[in-house]
Amino acid sequence: MQPGGSPQLRRRVVLRAAGVAGLGLALPGVAACTGSAPARELVFAGGVRPGVYLSLAQTLAGIWARRLELDPAPRVLSTAGSGQNMELLGDGTAQVAISQIDVAEVFANRIDAAAPLAPRALARLYDDATHVVVRRESRLTRLTDLRDARVSIGPSGSGYQPIAIRLLDVAGIGVAGLGTRAELGLADATAALREGRIDAFFWSGGIPTEGIQALARELPIRLLDLGDVLPRLRERFPVYSVGTVPADTYGLPGPISTLTVRNALLVTASMGIEEARNLIDAAFREQPLLAAASPAAVTVDSRSAIGTQPIPLHPGAQEFYRSTKGY
Repeated sequence: MQPGGSPQLRRRVVLRAAGVAGLGLALPGVAACTGSAPARELVFAGGVRPGVYLSLAQTLAGIWARRLELDPAPRVLSTAGSGQNMELLGDGTAQVAISQIDVAEVFANRIDAAAPLAPRALARLYDDATHVVVRRESRLTRLTDLRDARVSIGPSGSGYQPIAIRLLDVAGIGVAGLGTRAELGLADATAALREGRIDAFFWSGGIPTEGIQALARELPIRLLDLGDVLPRLRERFPVYSVGTVPADTYGLPGPISTLTVRNALLVTASMGIEEARNLIDAAFREQPLLAAASPAAVTVDSRSAIGTQPIPLHPGAQEFYRSTKGY
């Protein structure tokens, strides 16, 4: 162990001291829901800044503060992403989190399904698309071209680092086959590519991702097409799907095939049925606000929201979807 405590402990201290923002966003004209609201403070594990997770978490926290009249208002944690979110949910630091389903599945497999802190889903939110970003003029055209290249695979604790590792393994390169491996978050990765310090970086996020849109406005980019490795990847990891990034998303030369993974709004088995139902009910009553927070949330509806397998829906969420005929 390094001096000053474990990396996990130090990270949590930083989150509590600096990355936690109290949210009590006023949403005029929205009537409060009836029914009892949770008495304790809700802590919501969000994501990186800027990013879809954090934007949605802040919006949901505002909705819940207003509609459920929560006192104190929910707090949103700025985190590295899915991996850290599941860690915070699993140790009880957070009561709500957003996570990729593949990362949540790994965590769920490590804990007794009947345990109080076992993950339960409130809703499938939207799907992330994997981006492998290079300069437009780069020699890199396929995943196998990353051998001996300078590549960022994303930070530890993010949801996209495990995807990057799995893709590189399936491509026959592995992390060891890279020339230089960096573990940069989105903001640092876009800066490093723009400045020529790396050749490529991995990212998994909603389409479009604001940070990559901003990069594309400054620097012509391409995304590597992953179509040649996706069949092998999906054979090993059926949790993933195949999707397309349209050319006009980032001014690309053409559309590309890529990996997609579902994102889910998660709580734990210990949350009460009424509390869970109130949370998801309030979220769906304000779905236009979620869509305004991120274009990725436009497709969220009560029928697609039940697709959280292999993470089971919370009984409170089941009650809500049955009442809306979505389950």
